[in-house]
Amino acid sequence: MARDSLLSAETKTTLAFMFLGLTAWYLAQQYLHDEVVELVALFGVGIVRPTVVNELRRQSRTE
Repeated sequence: MARDSLLSAETKTTLAFMFLGLTAWYLAQQYLHDEVVELVALFGVGIVRPTVVNELRRQSRTE
């Protein structure tokens, strides 16, 4: 009996990058004190990067 995963691969990817983005944001806030770097860490790593990865995966599956 095969057991289906409760989370899809896209959700796991998004959660992992969200964690990395929050960690990068926190570290940038603590050590760099540069708001631009903080925003790039939070949005770039936490939102943009998982979206790009998931879209590339989706496109490679359809080709």
